[in-house]
Formats: sequence, C-alpha cells, structure tokens
Amino acid sequence: MNNTTLAVSLAGLSFMLTVIWGGPLLRVLQHFKIGKLIRVEEPGKHMVKMGTPTMGGVMIILPVLLVTALLNAAPLIGFKLSGKSVFVPLITMLAFGILGAIDDWEGIRGKRKGDGMRARTKFLAQWLIAGIVAWALKFVLDAPPLYIPGIQALIDLGWWYVPVAAFIIVAESNAINFTDGLDGLAGLISATIFAGYGAIALIQGQYFLAQFSFTLVGALFGFLWFNVHPAQLFMGDTGSLALGATVAVVALMTGQWAILPLMTIIPVSETLSVVIQIGYFKMTGGLRFFKMAPIHLHFELLGWSETQIVQRFWLIGLLAALIAVGLSMS
Repeated sequence: MNNTTLAVSLAGLSFMLTVIWGGPLLRVLQHFKIGKLIRVEEPGKHMVKMGTPTMGGVMIILPVLLVTALLNAAPLIGFKLSGKSVFVPLITMLAFGILGAIDDWEGIRGKRKGDGMRARTKFLAQWLIAGIVAWALKFVLDAPPLYIPGIQALIDLGWWYVPVAAFIIVAESNAINFTDGLDGLAGLISATIFAGYGAIALIQGQYFLAQFSFTLVGALFGFLWFNVHPAQLFMGDTGSLALGATVAVVALMTGQWAILPLMTIIPVSETLSVVIQIGYFKMTGGLRFFKMAPIHLHFELLGWSETQIVQRFWLIGLLAALIAVGLSMS
C-alpha cells in the first residue's frame, strides 16, 4: 500500500469510526442536556437551535486519537505506519479541545451560563498553549522555515519564529471559532483546509503528517453526518478551537504558511469582519459596518438561507484551497 492510498484509507476508517460512535455520543449529550444556548442578538430563526447538543468536537477528536495511537503502535508488530512528529499537532488538538470543552461547559452549566469562560482567561490560556507548541515546533521538531511561493525563497526567522508561530496558532484557533455559526460551515471549511495541507504534505514527502491530516478529514466528514442542516449536533468550542489551532500547526510543519490566509480565506474573512465591525462601531460612536458579525450572520440577515451561505462559502473555500495547493508547488 503506497502512502497516498494509506492516507485516503485512513480518512475512510476515521469516517466510519466517527459515524459509528456518533449516535451513542449524541444520545449521551441529549440525556445529560448538554445543549447550546442561543444569544438573544442572533437572528431569530436561530432560536430553533436552542438545546441542540453541543461539545460535538469530542466526536472528531477521539477517533483521530484512536487511529493515530493505532498507527504509532504498529511498529510493535513490525510495521512503520506513523511517526512521532504527529504528536505535536495531536497534542495541540487535544489541549485546545480541553480548553474549548471547559469553555463550553462553563457556558452551559457553569457560573457564567450563556457566556462561557472570561475572554481574557481563555485568550491567555490559548497563548500559553500556543507558546509551548511553537517552541516545540522550532526546537524539538525543527520545523521548516517560511517558504514564499513564486520566488522560491526560504525565510528563517530564528528566535522570532516562536512568537510568530504562537500568534498564527491563536489567530487560526479563533478564526475557526468565528466560522462555527451555521450548520455544517466550520466542518466543511476545516475538512477542505486539512485536505489541502494533506495534499501538500504528500507532495513534500511528509507522509505521517499527510496521514494525520486525512484522518482528520475523515473524522470531520463523520461529524458532518450529524452536523449538516438541520444539525443534530454542534461542535462547540471543543471542536472549533482545536481545529483552528491544529490547522495552524499543520501549516507550520509544512513551511507553507505564507499561503495560510488563502487556504483559510473563509475563517480569515470571518475574523476580519469582526475586527471591522468592532473598529467601525467604536470610531463612529455606535454605527455598524455589517448588519451583524461574523459575516455569515450579515448574509443571513440579507435574506440568504443557511444552506445557501454554507454552500457558497464552501465553494469559495474550496477554490481558494485549490489555488493555494497550486501556489505551494511554484
């Protein structure tokens, strides 16, 4: 079995595992009433989502953990199917998933019901984890320097790599978090990004990273089985924070993070819309640039249906990912 076939096969395996255990997980979440609370300022049609089970990121994370653990146990029986390099993105996913789970739980059952963790506390925790991961990328994995497509230049940032990488990890974590607002949107966009970077990793010969990326693609497709409109389950911060941070780490491990803004064009646009909305509101003394931010809510208030927004955003994201993969080979 060649490396490409194995990577795609792992996507199929993680998809099946996620779908199989997704049903029981959904029933557990329903039994314990782990349901989403809808903010009063969200569009009125979102109220039908009230009480839908959340923290569905667990459905994605556990199959990836299981498959990766099995691949790393394979050498014990004489097969070399995975490598220790995947532990950095795996631990990143787990750490941000735990942080997101604490935030979700605080918002559902904690003292800050409806709000979750204090923004400052969560932000500091993100930076702490990201700083440790960035250090590991630089000094443990010796991650490749920044590659600039087109001019075939490599830029070694030296010590500056650590704060820059930490910023990218935190930024992408929050970007996917902003994207997670409509049924299937964050899952589809994330799966497309991981498929894009999985393809780049295959081209580079980073087969273990490619296997990890496609394992995540399969798990995301399995999650989407329950998350497409009308969603039976939401990923919550448990999933969105973990996916965003892991996207950043995978990009950094390929050295192809100059194309990250293009590869993640939808999450970047969602984040920029929030920044613009807040900045414009403060500068004008209360006026709004968009009807609502993040930008998917703006289009919803313009009259686009939820499925139209998700499908059109995904088409843009898919085209951008294809262009980004092409640029990575220039």
